[in-house]
Amino acid sequence: MKDLRPSLRLTLITLSIACASVPHTSQSVDRDPSRNALLGPARPGSTAPLSDADTRWVENTLASLTLRQKIGQLIMPWVGGEYAAVGSPEFEQVRKWVEDDQVGGVVLSIGLPLSYAAKLNELQSRARVPLLVASDMENGPGMRLGNIYALPSLLPQGGGTMFPPVMALGASGSEDLAYKLGQVTGAEARAIGVHLVFGPVLDVNSNPLNPIINTRSFGENPALVSRLASAYIRGAHSMGVMTTGKHFPGHGDTDTDSHLDLPTIRADRAQLDSVDLPPFRAAANQGTDAIMTAHIAVVGVEGPSAGPATLSRTFMTGILRDEMHFGGLLFTDAMTMGGIAKRYGATEPLVMAIDAGADVLLMPRSVPDAIETLMDAVHAGRLTEARIDASVRRVLTAKARAGLREGRLVDLNAVDRIVAIPAHTDIADEVAARSITLAQDKMNLVPLRADSTRKILSITYAGTADLTAGHVFDDVISSRVPGVRRVRIDARTSEPEYKALAAQADSADLLVVSAYVSPRAFAGSIGADTAFAQFVEKTASSGKPVILISFGSPYILSEFPSVSSYLLAWGGAPVSQRAAALALLGDREISGRLPISLPPYLQFGAGIARAATNAPFATQR
Repeated sequence: MKDLRPSLRLTLITLSIACASVPHTSQSVDRDPSRNALLGPARPGSTAPLSDADTRWVENTLASLTLRQKIGQLIMPWVGGEYAAVGSPEFEQVRKWVEDDQVGGVVLSIGLPLSYAAKLNELQSRARVPLLVASDMENGPGMRLGNIYALPSLLPQGGGTMFPPVMALGASGSEDLAYKLGQVTGAEARAIGVHLVFGPVLDVNSNPLNPIINTRSFGENPALVSRLASAYIRGAHSMGVMTTGKHFPGHGDTDTDSHLDLPTIRADRAQLDSVDLPPFRAAANQGTDAIMTAHIAVVGVEGPSAGPATLSRTFMTGILRDEMHFGGLLFTDAMTMGGIAKRYGATEPLVMAIDAGADVLLMPRSVPDAIETLMDAVHAGRLTEARIDASVRRVLTAKARAGLREGRLVDLNAVDRIVAIPAHTDIADEVAARSITLAQDKMNLVPLRADSTRKILSITYAGTADLTAGHVFDDVISSRVPGVRRVRIDARTSEPEYKALAAQADSADLLVVSAYVSPRAFAGSIGADTAFAQFVEKTASSGKPVILISFGSPYILSEFPSVSSYLLAWGGAPVSQRAAALALLGDREISGRLPISLPPYLQFGAGIARAATNAPFATQR
C-alpha cells in the first residue's frame, strides 16, 4: 500500500467541524429512516455465511447495475482525510468519483477523527450503492487518524490511538496484546466510518536490507508472524472491522522498494511454502476478509521474465483461490507504484490485474480512464462480463458483511467517546512498555544508576522533518537526571559540527544516542548517515560508554558494532519514547526479545531482562 506518512505529519491546522446535516437523496439508507444515523451491525470474516437478507441484497444490487456501474464497484481511489467544505475543489473531485463514476469505495489517508467521520457521512449520503471505506491502519488507528502537530508551536492536535510498529508486538511475543491492538483499531475505525483496514502485515522480514517492510513486520519467524497476525484479526473482527493481509506472496525478502521499482524474489516454491506463505494461510484460515497483493516478481517460481505477482494468474488465482480456497476480496497494491507503472504504464495493468484474479483496483491514476479501460476490455473480449460480475459480487458481499445494507452513516457525537479514550491509550502504553528490548549491555549500563556527578550527553539523530524525535524522551530523562546535555543532529550536520560534538563527547561520562531511522516509502534504502555512523563507532571503539537506542530499524547495530549497550524501542512515536525513557531510568522492567536476528551479533530471541530498580530518580511512573 502506498505509504503517505512522512516521518512527522506537520501541518498548520485551522479546523472547524460542525455536525453535518445529511441531505436527503433518492438513494436513502436501506433501513428504518429513524435510524439512518447509525451504521449497520457488521459480520466480518470471509468464511462467515451471509444471511438470507444479505444474499438477496447482494444479488438484487448486482442485477440493478449497468456494466459501467459494475466496473465502478471495482475501483477505490485515494482520498485525503482532511476537512473539505462541500463545494470546495477538493470536495468536488471526490464527489465526482462517488456520484458520476460511482466507485465502489474509497481509501482514506491522514485526517482528524471528526473530519474523517463528517466527510465519510457526506460521501455515503451521495453514493447510489454504499461505499466500502478502507484505511491503512496496519499498526493502529493513530497511523491515519491525526497525530499531527501545529506549526510553529508543535502543539499536538490529537487523533486516534498511536501504537508502535507491529515489530514491537513481535518483541513482546504477546497474542493478547496483538488481539487488543486489533480491538482498538476496530473500535476506532468503525467509529469514524471505516469498514476495512489494510492490515495486518503478513510479511516475514527475513532480509535485513529490506528498505520498506522492516519494523512493519511482526518479525522474521513465520510461526510468530502467523500467531500474532491471527490474534490481530480476531481482535479486529470482535469489534466489527474487516482486515486485509498484505503483501502477498510476501514482501519480506526484498531489497527494493516497490514504490520505486519492481523487487524480485528468488525463493523457489519450497521456500515460499516454508517461510513466506504460512502467515497468509493462517490469515485465510482465520477468516481475514481480504488479501492485498504485492508488486513483486517471484523469479524463483515464474522464471527470470516474471512480472509482478499482482498480474500473475499463478499467484492471484492458482495459489490464492485454487490452493488456499480464499473466498474474500483480492486487492491490488496501489496501481501508481513504480513496481507496476514504470514497466506497464497506467492503464494496461488494470486489465491484466483483473484477468489475473484481482477484485479491487487500488488507487489508479485516473478513475474515469480506469473505468473506460475495463469497459473497452470487455467489449474487445479480453474480459468477460461474468468475470466482472464475480468480483462485484465479492465487493457487495463485503459491504453486506460491513453492515452497509442496514446503514451507512456514523454518529458524530459518539466519536470522542471512542477514539483515543484512556482505555485505548493504556493498551498502546502497555505494548510500548513490553516491547522495550535490551539486546546487549556489555558494561552493565542499563538501567541508569543514580549518580548526580556523572555527565550525560543525549544525542538525537533524526530526519530533518521529524521535529518531535527525542522530544518526549529527553524531557522525561532531563526531568529526572540533573545536568543532561541535549544535542540534535541530522544528515546536514557538517564536519566542523561533528568535531565540536566529539569534544562534548570527550568531556561526558556517558553518551545516550537515540537513532530515529525507520522504513519510509520512496526512500529506496534504510540506514544511518555515514558521518553519523562513523562518529558513533569511533566514539564507542575508543572505550567511551555508549547506550544506543533504536527508535526504528533494529538492523542499524551493524553500523556501530562497538557500542556498549543496545536498546530497542522499535518506533519513534511519543508512546515509545516515553517507554524507552522509563525503562532506561529503571521505572519499568525490560522484558522484550528480538523477533529478528542481527547477524553476526545477535540471534532471534536474544534479550537481557532487567527488573525495575529503586534508584532515587526512578521512583515514580
